[in-house]
Amino acid sequence: MNMIENPFLTKNIPEEFILKAPVLCHTTLIDGELKTWNGAMQKVLSPIFMEDKQGVFNTTVLGEIPDVDTALALEALNAAENAYNKGKGFWPNLSIDERMRCVEKFMVEFKSLKSEIVNLLMWEIGKPLIEAQDEFERTIAYVNNTLNHIKTDLNNAAKFQSHEGVSAKISQAPLGVVFCLGPYNYPLNEAFCLLIPALLMGNTTIYKPANQGVLSIAVLLEAFKKAFPKGVVNIIFGRGHTIAAPIMKTGKIDVLALIGNSKAAHALLGLHPKPNRLKLVLGLEAKNAAVIFADAAIDMAVNECVLGSVAFNGQRCTALKIVYVHQTIRAEFNEKFCAKIEALKFGQPWDFGVRLTALPEPEKPNYIKALITDALSKGAKILNEKGGLQINNFIFPAVLFPVDKTMSIFSEEQFGPLVPIVEFDDIDQVMTYIETSNYGQQVSLFSKNAEQLLPLIKILGNQVSRVNVNSKCQRGPDIYPFVGRKDSAVSTLGVSDALATFSIKTMVACKDSNNKPDFIATIFK
Repeated sequence: MNMIENPFLTKNIPEEFILKAPVLCHTTLIDGELKTWNGAMQKVLSPIFMEDKQGVFNTTVLGEIPDVDTALALEALNAAENAYNKGKGFWPNLSIDERMRCVEKFMVEFKSLKSEIVNLLMWEIGKPLIEAQDEFERTIAYVNNTLNHIKTDLNNAAKFQSHEGVSAKISQAPLGVVFCLGPYNYPLNEAFCLLIPALLMGNTTIYKPANQGVLSIAVLLEAFKKAFPKGVVNIIFGRGHTIAAPIMKTGKIDVLALIGNSKAAHALLGLHPKPNRLKLVLGLEAKNAAVIFADAAIDMAVNECVLGSVAFNGQRCTALKIVYVHQTIRAEFNEKFCAKIEALKFGQPWDFGVRLTALPEPEKPNYIKALITDALSKGAKILNEKGGLQINNFIFPAVLFPVDKTMSIFSEEQFGPLVPIVEFDDIDQVMTYIETSNYGQQVSLFSKNAEQLLPLIKILGNQVSRVNVNSKCQRGPDIYPFVGRKDSAVSTLGVSDALATFSIKTMVACKDSNNKPDFIATIFK
């Protein structure tokens, strides 16, 4: 392994991917103004190591962002609160068509920044070029689909109706001030899946990005400023204990929208003085299982499980994080699976065909190594030759077998390039695992026998929120609902569901017998 050439110490970067200058963001967006921050700053580091003038390879500094204090965080909160003004503000009373025009104006600016943002996604979180481009385009598609849904279904649903002598008009009303906290792995897509429906429904927002992937949001501050009225979108940078905790303690947040982990979510929820008033929109951990039955099409199952387990180095909540294989085909599956894993190209995100890249979280390689060490000490083996190979903050995916419940990797979400494989001979073993898991997002079943799968699908539908048949776990298409059970999620996202999640049904009603028809028609205009 030590003889392998290190692909991450790159000297020759293609011209179009060279960073011309660090992104020095010294502002936040508060109350419609780009507010200069003169306090402490956080350096933004790349997982990509570069050579200096002395021939030494060091971590690349991509830029810096404000490390704001509690006072500024509360200023952002006050701006959002004033803009909402208990439902009397300009934004919540603006027509949904006018709100849509603000979003459309923002998207014009967003699209013009494609090359810069895609480049930042590669440099800052190590996202392969093809996946960075896909995230950008998928984000545009999500916003377009949301706008189209409003133009058709949602507007049509707001017409008045009459039943049993009572006329009524049912519509969607905003919830109030929304506090959004985004993840590092999909800093654009996940941010927009929270912000855009929240804004379209008339809420005002505060957004705090994760500490990685933050520059792709920082370069959008001007675009947000141009497109939205003051106080509607507020963006701040910094540390959770300095920003999130004080904001939640005020009790002024109506919706907590967080994509992250349950530990952080529970901590913030516990700080709110009136948690019964707090609406939760949470996307949290998952431990999605693949189940390979004896009659599965092995080559297809292998291809799907490779994509499902190590795409973007396994840093996806929808990744396959444990693989159950029937004992009769285990040897063949393991051999073919490891061959596919070993053939994956690793290197710089812009290199052609690269699927495996450096990890953006500095501590993640050591965490993965610790999980491997624990499993090996309890009887597992690394099946693939390069499994666990570490170069700086890159670690090659390790395929572990046999894995059992004594090992941490059996139940813990790894969120990284590590694939545990478990052999089974009775489907009840798998069902017990899923039923007793803390998580309930998705599962993937691989079999040619529909009759065998049908009863399992019905049962699993009461344990997880999506059963994938002969395909990997995934979020999209975004038109479909995205949710989870147990500790995996609270509330439903997806195009139409997110709009409902960030709003509440409201109704105007009157008795037909007590009012003249022209009066009713006027009320329901």
